Amino acid sequence: MTRAFWGAYAHLPGGVGARVRLRVADGVIVSVETGVPAGDAEVLPGIVLPGFANAHSHAFHRALRGRTHDRGGTFWTWRERMYAVAQRLDPDSYLALARAAYAEMALAGVTAVGEFHYLHHGPGGVPYANPNAMAAALRQAAADAGLRLTLLDACYLAGGFGAGLDPVQERFSDGDADAWATRVGALRGDGTFRVGAAVHSVRAVPREQLPVVAEAARGRPLHVHLSEQPAENEACLTAHGLTPSALLGEAGILGERTTAVHATHLTGPDVALLGRTGTAACFCPTTERDLADGLGPAGELAAAGVRLALGSDQHAVTDLLEEARALEMHERLRTGERGRFTPAALVRALTRQDVLGGARAGIEAGAPADLVAVRTDTVRTAGADPAQVVLAATAADVDTVIVGGNPVVRGGRHRLGDVGALLRAAIDPLWSDR
Repeated sequence: MTRAFWGAYAHLPGGVGARVRLRVADGVIVSVETGVPAGDAEVLPGIVLPGFANAHSHAFHRALRGRTHDRGGTFWTWRERMYAVAQRLDPDSYLALARAAYAEMALAGVTAVGEFHYLHHGPGGVPYANPNAMAAALRQAAADAGLRLTLLDACYLAGGFGAGLDPVQERFSDGDADAWATRVGALRGDGTFRVGAAVHSVRAVPREQLPVVAEAARGRPLHVHLSEQPAENEACLTAHGLTPSALLGEAGILGERTTAVHATHLTGPDVALLGRTGTAACFCPTTERDLADGLGPAGELAAAGVRLALGSDQHAVTDLLEEARALEMHERLRTGERGRFTPAALVRALTRQDVLGGARAGIEAGAPADLVAVRTDTVRTAGADPAQVVLAATAADVDTVIVGGNPVVRGGRHRLGDVGALLRAAIDPLWSDR
């Protein structure tokens, strides 16, 4: 099927182009013309950007939004509330919640999501009849919402360094890395579903099990929570005499197909190691500030050659434009300098399909026809330079989202209809007796 789209502005690999006409066939951009009239093409409002990649998502965390602020505490006390939600989910309720969460992402311009998946089994760790039933729910949810999904199936075996699992964590575990690899090996991808892998964290996968995960994940995207909390770093140093980055490097986890998520509390040698191995880093600014994690060394990582991606993680906010803007704003707060990342660099971080194992993102011939039209005439964006819209717009300014040449969002409305109603229907029962 061939169709054409036209935008007054579009973010092209060489900069922002004007009066841009795209021809699309079989879900791929086949030609890009600039300085031309729309003709019979579908007109997309504002500026057209490549589809946004949400490189780090925990879909079930969406149920926590607006539910964790009645007390202080830390990341670790927040985690107890997260576990309480995890205990209540089954494949059916997970499907409903993830479908709504993914539809909300689409409304925010996301066309591809990396789901860091560790809620694998039933209560007590008893496998479902289909051992990948929870993964199947996520796959169906993404298909319903119109997104590309990379399932980052996480190995999760321990409750801490030398510690057993808490009862709720039994749902996360396959017993050992070989059993995890066998279960994940039964999953098969397709055009919009990709199977990746994850190490939950160095505290959740014992040192001797890490090389098994590295080997099983060969050729696939591999993600890992890294140095999100100082307490984890200190425990790792006590247990092994190594930072988490050094431990992962020793085990063969780091490399060009690997993405370190958060990467907040890194040493100078850690930053150099990530750069030397070609490892990417995914920052999740709205989560990192919500959980009081801290501000990571984004500038130093970029200077070391580390590719930076973005994720909405626990979905305290589902707004990838805000994640991109926060990457720069947090650097300003951390360093006292403006302009640490150019608007073009923020768009690159916003659209890093490669860390999810996808084809290159961009508005150019041969790239997937994943497009986001951001309005430039709203109260937030009116008067802004289209080249700097990433520093002005929010999710509310996303008008049209196209995945593989097919519209998923038009006029700010998702094809599933009222996403707010879907979210309420999925979340309210999880808190009905609390």
